[in-house]
Amino acid sequence: MNHALTAAAAGFGTGLSLIVAIGAQNAFVLRQGVRRDAVLAVVGICALSDALLIALGVGGVGAVVVAWPGAVRAVGLVGGAFLLCYGALAARRVLRPGTGLRTEGESAGSRRRAVLTCLAMTWLNPHVYLDTVFLLGSLAADRGPLRWTYGLGAALASLCWFAALGFGARLLGRLLASPAAWRVLDGLVAVTMLALGAMLMAGS
Repeated sequence: MNHALTAAAAGFGTGLSLIVAIGAQNAFVLRQGVRRDAVLAVVGICALSDALLIALGVGGVGAVVVAWPGAVRAVGLVGGAFLLCYGALAARRVLRPGTGLRTEGESAGSRRRAVLTCLAMTWLNPHVYLDTVFLLGSLAADRGPLRWTYGLGAALASLCWFAALGFGARLLGRLLASPAAWRVLDGLVAVTMLALGAMLMAGS
């Protein structure tokens, strides 16, 4: 029992250390959380996607994917282009600000856009595969029979982080109620997306 708890705790700590960083996915979840727009759907997609990718890595899929470097490059190009486009949209919002934070609710169209954007931001980001499938998969393999317990801990860390980021972001609502503050957030999102997109395109 102690060994299982140790493996789960190690997986939780490693998973948290990998995911708690300024990145495209985190910036998107933060923005959705502040807007209170499809937060549950976005948090669910991110957490479930990470859990699935971690399971694939623990199951040994990472070693198979490495055999096809062309596929990894293709994902990098598509993901880089997507992040550049999203970053450009965020930059446009900085130059053409709205009226500040809107929290009156979300429309079906808004939820649909949020879900599709979240799916693309998650599954077209090669860094997600590197962290979950490859890195966590290889670290889990060192745990032997407890590799799935290790993976469970990492998946739990992902769930806790995205839930805290998405639902906790609404506490920033008052701070971002003005157009000027919202422009600052969009500016940070734009810089993050454009930088990551350029790095992916250059490295693919």
